[in-house]
Amino acid sequence: MELIELFKFFIKSKSETPNDGGLLDFIQNYLSDFEAIRIDVEDVKNLFIYKKFGEGDHLCFAGHVDVVPAGEGWEHDPYEAVEKDGFIYGRGTQDMKSGVAAFTQALKETTAFNGTLSLLLTSDEEGEATYGTIKVLEYLKENNMLPDSVVVAEPTCEDNFGDAIKVGRRGSINGYLTIKGKQGHAAYPEKAINPIHQLSKVLGSMAGIDIDNGDEFFSPSKFVVTDIRSGMQVTNVTPNELKMMFNVRNTTLTTQKEVTEFVASHLGDIDYELRLTQGSYPFQTDPCSKVVKTIDNAIEKVTGIKPKHSTAGGTSDARFIAQFGINVIEFGVKNDTIHSINERTTVKEIQDLHKVFKTLIDIWK
Repeated sequence: MELIELFKFFIKSKSETPNDGGLLDFIQNYLSDFEAIRIDVEDVKNLFIYKKFGEGDHLCFAGHVDVVPAGEGWEHDPYEAVEKDGFIYGRGTQDMKSGVAAFTQALKETTAFNGTLSLLLTSDEEGEATYGTIKVLEYLKENNMLPDSVVVAEPTCEDNFGDAIKVGRRGSINGYLTIKGKQGHAAYPEKAINPIHQLSKVLGSMAGIDIDNGDEFFSPSKFVVTDIRSGMQVTNVTPNELKMMFNVRNTTLTTQKEVTEFVASHLGDIDYELRLTQGSYPFQTDPCSKVVKTIDNAIEKVTGIKPKHSTAGGTSDARFIAQFGINVIEFGVKNDTIHSINERTTVKEIQDLHKVFKTLIDIWK
């Protein structure tokens, strides 16, 4: 198949998490000269395929075939892959079937490489990710098959194709705070302890405040309040407790310990309980590593642009890959319509992404 034909086929294959739309079977057959390992867990589909060309490095391309639900209000059927005015519209065009199509076709066309090439694909990245990429990595570690370097083809570019790669990601710390008070009559506030009043005295010095100053790779870890609830929806009773949720997209400079200390320093003698969970952990790939230097070179050869190194945005499966000590970067098309109505990308971006991956393979030493 030709690249754009392959891409449109991927878009037309409805694969809302954790459904793979049959794409993993298709890709396994499409790259039939690669060895295939299926690691399906419950309703999640996972595929790892590889081919050893030589004795050199193991370079892996990774990604997901699942997409978020399309939603209502599209100008075209989100699973029709409509091409119009140089754009292709459809759910997953940017996130991230463009990347999957580009590296699948690049591997299809590769006849020589000084090492091993592989693909790692899952149908559970947009969901809980419990049984997706992490399960494949655990299998690869157990069998001494972990790659040396990984390129995740998530959409990374900002204004122009080629202008940014991800060399790391912030972590995500979720906070659940309960401030305990004493319920009472609104007419007798001196007989009650109002947790809303207690929080109001310190909230302005917490909400939106940076916990650290960041560094050359990361913007500061910010305390972001996401929800506050209290009371019984009446005007004459003050509440017994208040619940607040918050999130900190943390750098490598901030851990749960610093978040706990930040909260304690502001709440002081207030009676409260705090629970923290960690959705993902921050990582940063060495800018001097082979995968960073080589993808930079490949992008510049194809686009004439030297990409900036970014750690902005949310999380991706790169967070799991980094935990195994693997140098990982992300590079893909522009990300201006991901998860939105009328998600789209350009034909040229897909073609150029394919060229970048082909060049990366060709110049890998």
